[in-house]
Amino acid sequence: MAERSFKAEVEHLRKGAGDTFTGEGILAITKALLENGVGYVGGYQGAPISHLMDVLADAEELMAELGVRFEANASEAAAAAMLAASVHYPIRGAVTFKGPVGVNVASDALANLCSSGVNGGALIIVGEDYGEGSSIMQERSHGFAMKSQFWLLDPRPNLPSITKAVKDGFELSEASNTPVMLMVRIRSCHVTGSFETRDNVAPPLTVKQAIANPQSDFNRVVLPPMSYVHEQDKIKNRWPAAEKFITKNKLNEVFGPEKAPLGIVVQGGMYNGLIRALQRLGLADVFGKTEVPIYCLNVTYPIVRDEFDAFCAGKDHILVVEEGQPEHIEQQLGAFLYKAGAKLKLYGKDVLPMAGEYTGQVMLDGVTAFLKAAAPEMLPGKVRAPNAEAPQIPDLSKTVPIRPPGFCTGCPERPIFAGMKLVEQELGKHQITGDIGCHLFGSLPPFEIGGATMGYGLGPAANAAFDGGGERRAISMLGDGGFWHNGLSSSIGNMVFNKSDNVVVIVDNYYSAATGGQDVLSSRAHNDTKSTGNPISAALKGVGVEWIRQIDHTYDVAKVRDTVREALLTDFKGPKVIVASSECMLNKQRREKPLRNAAIKEGRRVDVPRFGVDADVCTGDHACIRLSGCPSLSLKRLDDPLRDDPVAHIDQTCVGCGNCGEVADAAVLCPSFYRADVVHNPGGFERWRAGLRARVIGWLQRRRAGKRLAVMGTGQ
Repeated sequence: MAERSFKAEVEHLRKGAGDTFTGEGILAITKALLENGVGYVGGYQGAPISHLMDVLADAEELMAELGVRFEANASEAAAAAMLAASVHYPIRGAVTFKGPVGVNVASDALANLCSSGVNGGALIIVGEDYGEGSSIMQERSHGFAMKSQFWLLDPRPNLPSITKAVKDGFELSEASNTPVMLMVRIRSCHVTGSFETRDNVAPPLTVKQAIANPQSDFNRVVLPPMSYVHEQDKIKNRWPAAEKFITKNKLNEVFGPEKAPLGIVVQGGMYNGLIRALQRLGLADVFGKTEVPIYCLNVTYPIVRDEFDAFCAGKDHILVVEEGQPEHIEQQLGAFLYKAGAKLKLYGKDVLPMAGEYTGQVMLDGVTAFLKAAAPEMLPGKVRAPNAEAPQIPDLSKTVPIRPPGFCTGCPERPIFAGMKLVEQELGKHQITGDIGCHLFGSLPPFEIGGATMGYGLGPAANAAFDGGGERRAISMLGDGGFWHNGLSSSIGNMVFNKSDNVVVIVDNYYSAATGGQDVLSSRAHNDTKSTGNPISAALKGVGVEWIRQIDHTYDVAKVRDTVREALLTDFKGPKVIVASSECMLNKQRREKPLRNAAIKEGRRVDVPRFGVDADVCTGDHACIRLSGCPSLSLKRLDDPLRDDPVAHIDQTCVGCGNCGEVADAAVLCPSFYRADVVHNPGGFERWRAGLRARVIGWLQRRRAGKRLAVMGTGQ
């Protein structure tokens, strides 16, 4: 089960020559792959590319009709290794994953692939999420492209450019025997638009046909002395072939007047932001016609020197718009100008920020600063005036609180951290590491458990330095997605081999939940095309873990607390692993809500649990909120002059998980929580009983109100 289904949209992938495709960038990429004879596709989910994996999974039937192999790989490294099929065979292959973290994970396979080179077109589609929309460390994939020397495409964010980049990427890869990385930014992944389609093409050579006639070439194996030959081949043959292809096919674009004293070099992915800034300055129109020459790098590596020199001819000032740091492109272009002895002045990170996302305002400010220095006469009068004050953008960070990510309403991971918090109150603070995934939110308030994360599946490995023993055992967090991605070997296997005495809590919510709810090996739902239902506990036993505790209902906070305490205090020496399992609430709601709504619509009796807080009983100490943190658990002020403090309150977003009540019970807080079942389509007896109860309660309330009035009337 994924975050959303693309079954309906996938039918549009069947459109042929002369049709028009309208949709998201992710779907456009899939359509382009099919139009260009891809032979196999793989990848690993991760924002902003997760939906591409979901689309591919939903389009598996269509791809099978064309003879295209699809695999949801175990990790980014496994996906990159899959491209080995294009080393010996003239088969076009594409894999996709999140960048740059996915590139880091896949680095070994990518480096070997770049060394050996490819015969078939090999395309790595990376979802680049640098900037404020990123969910990871702030890095770029550009540096890795330079290090291992594969070519990097960064197309303009519109569907015709993106689909053309897929075609260009395959052809560039084949022309230069080098893998190509296609970088699609967040906006490119989710931009909507249209393009004219072509017929889908079955691969000229399918993987089934290739395996029937196996090929091998020792010259492609990355071992000395061939690895030294590969290095020379990159420089003497592959690079010149790539530059020739880029120039001949005009992969990069030039816009604006041919002659001008200034110009702008921009990454293709930043083109829309640049053209919008020029529009706001009155130097471009809504169709992209610009008064300032633009050299748009749809290929950001390698940079073709002859093209750059031609663009710079007759110009005195050049601005390089390059988001992120280090400024790889600016440094390269500066080196070209220096070696040529050019008098031209180069601008870049002096007028634009070195780090951070180039938002619309940032781009406008940078272009304005460039034009003020290079051609002030081109600016509107107000902007050109030397004493004009720049608009002041308020620093909202001083007035608006930050909004860090948090657990969803009803998340089964929240009670795990509540139980751990209770143990911490009893036994004291422990050394705890986190891992990539939803459970990393436990490091934030109100839990503040876990203060480090080193990579997907590396939570326990991040505590390896503390495996030597001490007064208190260290605790590591690990998700089920991370466990199957890298954690089983690199973390759990590492602990077993080194006889660690520490504790691991594996958060098993049945899915790779943080990336959209894709199935993993241990998912409990049936999957027609993938093998699920493989218990994590069985894998743990297989690598030698002896102390294993399985919790199948994480909302039982008391059981979580007692199990964690047992793991920390037991006399057993060796790795101790707790598998805490409950289904991701988002996926559960996606699965159950349609069934429940259908049953209600059909008139069937349905109970929906809801929880509440008795305001008369609640003391207002808010300990339940501090130990739960659920978004639906908030505060409510009473219309009671004798009670100044607000009481706890559960709003309408409650999904009935019962975590707040479980926490209250485990922590011995208060009896103010109650459960009420909302009955849809009740039977006749239930309606009669509810009416009787309402009349009795109403009579009791009226009697109490009358007594109060009587007491007030006597002045007592």
